[in-house]
Amino acid sequence: MNYLIIGFIFILALLAIRISNKHGIPALLLFIVLGMTFGALGFEFDDYQFADGFATVALMIIMFYGGFGTNWSMAKPVAKEAIILSSLGVVATALITGLFCYLILGFGLFEGMLIGSIVGSTDYASVSNILRSKNLNLKYNTASLLELESGSNDPTAYTMTMVFLSVIIGTDVSVPVLIFSQVAIGILTGFIFAFIIGILLKKLQFGADGLYSVFMASAMLITYSTADLLRGNGYLALYILGIYLGNMEFRGKREVVFFFDGLTELMQIGLFFILGLLSNLSGFIATFPLALAIMLFMTIIARPVTVYGLMLPFKLKINQLNIISLAGIRGAAAIAFAILAVNSDAIVSVDIYHIVFGICVLSSLVQGSLMPPAARKWEMLDPNDTVLKTFNYYQDKAEIGFLETRINPGSPLIGTKVKDLNLTFDFIVAKIEREGKTVVPRGHKTIEEGDLIVLGGEVHFDETGQDLIEFTIPAGHQWENCYVKDLDLPSNRLIVMIQRKDCDIIVPVGDTRLLADDKVVMIEAGHDLKFPKNENNKGNTD
Repeated sequence: MNYLIIGFIFILALLAIRISNKHGIPALLLFIVLGMTFGALGFEFDDYQFADGFATVALMIIMFYGGFGTNWSMAKPVAKEAIILSSLGVVATALITGLFCYLILGFGLFEGMLIGSIVGSTDYASVSNILRSKNLNLKYNTASLLELESGSNDPTAYTMTMVFLSVIIGTDVSVPVLIFSQVAIGILTGFIFAFIIGILLKKLQFGADGLYSVFMASAMLITYSTADLLRGNGYLALYILGIYLGNMEFRGKREVVFFFDGLTELMQIGLFFILGLLSNLSGFIATFPLALAIMLFMTIIARPVTVYGLMLPFKLKINQLNIISLAGIRGAAAIAFAILAVNSDAIVSVDIYHIVFGICVLSSLVQGSLMPPAARKWEMLDPNDTVLKTFNYYQDKAEIGFLETRINPGSPLIGTKVKDLNLTFDFIVAKIEREGKTVVPRGHKTIEEGDLIVLGGEVHFDETGQDLIEFTIPAGHQWENCYVKDLDLPSNRLIVMIQRKDCDIIVPVGDTRLLADDKVVMIEAGHDLKFPKNENNKGNTD
């Protein structure tokens, strides 16, 4: 029964995504509402410990893949601004909000500072979801700035939350040491593991499908755990790891992208649903006035004052500062930190979870909905926005594929101009690599010995899934050590690819020799493929 309900929830979440795309409502907000609805229907859930654990895992995945998807070429020009906003910006926002809670709303000083710290960071999942789902290509690299800021500011908010929790509990801890260890160890751990794992990805080759994703998930867990054990910030380490690995090219990156695309979406649905389920309507209504007051104060005063103040030296344009101020959306990380506070030994006089929950719901609804029209009104949309991509990006994300071939000595193509190539099919010479440098393949360019020619074309999707047959040649098989041209293959069969044990991909020609343990991919017109058995190894035909 429970599995039936879970499946039903995910189907409803998919419908929520369609509603979001059609009507412009933030999808993550709909996931929260879905959780609240199930709670109102009698599905009681108050396990803060489980929610804390799930939120930790979900944020690990979201933070890592957020870094993985960051285009550093686009983000680098605005990295200084983003880092200042993600560090000093969070501190300033938290302190200003905390003082508002203390002086105006009557909270205790440290309670106000705790709430300010919890909601001090902007939410990467919410910001990136709105930017991408609404196709907001913002001028002046603003989208990259916002994604980099929201992806890297959670560690600062987490550190400040831990500081004020320690003060409220009365823990004997050095605040400067805590802040330094969280940031410094997090950064150091992230870079060290990024360097090591980057080397391993280039050296190791995994033959089986899916193992690159397993390796990446393992690397993610090890990096976070190591930083956490050393009293560093694991989220910061993961974000750095993600940026480093996401901006390098390696075999298996395509499968990693597909794996984490789905996993991140699943984690976001699950996290926001659980956060909604964890709330109750009475608590939400009781704290709604406080949540509304804090959200409005942060949106109208705290965030703009922080942005304008810290960005003053960079001389950003007014419309850019306006959109950055509006994009201070609070979300999953803040609610997760609120759960952390609830599970701690801190004794507070207010309902922290529902106050923070209300702030995040209202922030997502108001700011998230205002972002698209505000970007148009402030003339921040850039229809000619240029995004730097790699060849692998389009293989990962689009129905286009790239093939490569090396121009060997004696090739008849040596000396041929690109425009004279007899490409009668729908292919294009996309790139020429020559002595480690890229040559733009204009028509007058001449092909030279040693060139690596990259061809681009539309990817074929086999709807039947039955045309290709894959098998492995065992030791002793009669095809072992045979040349492809010597195989007695029927006219309806053709070997189209060979994968060696060392993971090398070979495009077969007549003089290609088949070896033991070669994985052979064959196309055949019928579906009655039978391989001749070796008389000496009848049990070893695959």
